[in-house]
Amino acid sequence: MLFRLAYLGVTSALALLRLLPMSDRDKDTEILALRHQIVILQRQLHGDRVRFTSADRAWLAALLHPLPRGVLNHLRLLVRPDTVLRWHRDLIARQHARHPRPHQAGRPRTVRSVRRLVLRLARENSTWGYRRIHGELLVLGVKVAASTVWEILHQAGVDPAAERTTSTWATFLRAQAQAVVVADFFETTTLTGARLYVLAVIDHATRRIRILGATAHPTAAWVAQIARNLVMDLEDAGCPVKYLIRDRDGKYPAAFDTILTGAGITVVRTGVRIPRMNAIMERWVRTCRHELRRRPAVHADAGVVISARVARHRSMVLRSVGKAGWSKPSLSSLKRCSFGALGSAAPIGDSSSHAA
Repeated sequence: MLFRLAYLGVTSALALLRLLPMSDRDKDTEILALRHQIVILQRQLHGDRVRFTSADRAWLAALLHPLPRGVLNHLRLLVRPDTVLRWHRDLIARQHARHPRPHQAGRPRTVRSVRRLVLRLARENSTWGYRRIHGELLVLGVKVAASTVWEILHQAGVDPAAERTTSTWATFLRAQAQAVVVADFFETTTLTGARLYVLAVIDHATRRIRILGATAHPTAAWVAQIARNLVMDLEDAGCPVKYLIRDRDGKYPAAFDTILTGAGITVVRTGVRIPRMNAIMERWVRTCRHELRRRPAVHADAGVVISARVARHRSMVLRSVGKAGWSKPSLSSLKRCSFGALGSAAPIGDSSSHAA
């Protein structure tokens, strides 16, 4: 629109320069010719309205507005004089609407250092709400409103303190990984048809696997002795274990939990039919069962130990692959781990000899 107005202004100035050397008679003749052409145009339109662009309206309104109303009524125009005056009023109203009041700076933005400080306080103190953070800022000499602190937290997507303090199961496992071990029973069948129950323990932080024992009859006395052996192994290794996660299997007697509780280890039982609460152990048991199907146990003791060591070795190799840059393990190393300990397999009941 501005370019159109500039173009109309330049062309009108050039037309005005052309009219300067003309006499009044020539000007009157041209005006009569233009009026007659407008009459011819109106007759050809048959009462239809002529459409003007915004630039044409602004130019005609600015050009004809200074003329008196009586003069406007006698001019031969394509629109009525009232329409020209309305165009002028709209032009003035649009100009006032564009600049309704002097420009104001408004409320200044919060300093970036203050925003970083607020987010840091919220991140390092999950129990603090925006009012507590506001109070701590005042102690530090930072003067901001409590609503400003709330707005900063809201824009950053920080939940209220009541929601930030709720701990999920995944958060608990990540925070206590160094002090968490998981235990589980799984069963296997030998070539002779004997069913064996194997008890294994995995360290959450290091993924170290301990095959505690295997038996065809997991009695309460046997499981209690396994718990004592586990406590001694953890004390000898210096592992600061505080939690042991297990399922609700009926093979765990009350003495199992009592022995661990006496050693300062809290037993946490998973929910009913929620295997994901013990996902690390369930995934390893799946791998171990796969190896036991590929290499069924011939001897009730040695076969289980060999196959369990194969599964343990492969899980450790896969874990090291992600840390060492995707270097594939050699087949010879897997074979050495699978069959190298056949002649020196220690008794199943000795848990210290089967620690990973």
